[in-house]
Amino acid sequence: MTSIAERITRKLTDAFAPQQLEVIDESHQHHGHGGWREGGETHFRVHIVSDAFAGKTRLERHRLVNAALTQELADRVHALAIAAKAPGEA
Repeated sequence: MTSIAERITRKLTDAFAPQQLEVIDESHQHHGHGGWREGGETHFRVHIVSDAFAGKTRLERHRLVNAALTQELADRVHALAIAAKAPGEA
């Protein structure tokens, strides 16, 4: 069985061909808080750099990432923090 982090990584790689991608499971920081479940994999932070984000607003970038992860967000993922940038952006 594939972990949620692996599914997120695969889907974002397929959708955006990123030059950089980091998927961080931060579930342990939310133990006992809203949306947390036994076994974790509920709270993630994503850092992604892709040409697909060039010329897009922050909101448009977040919508693209959320659309790529529709199933994960509907299933187990409670929170997703996104840092989506185009190449060359600080």
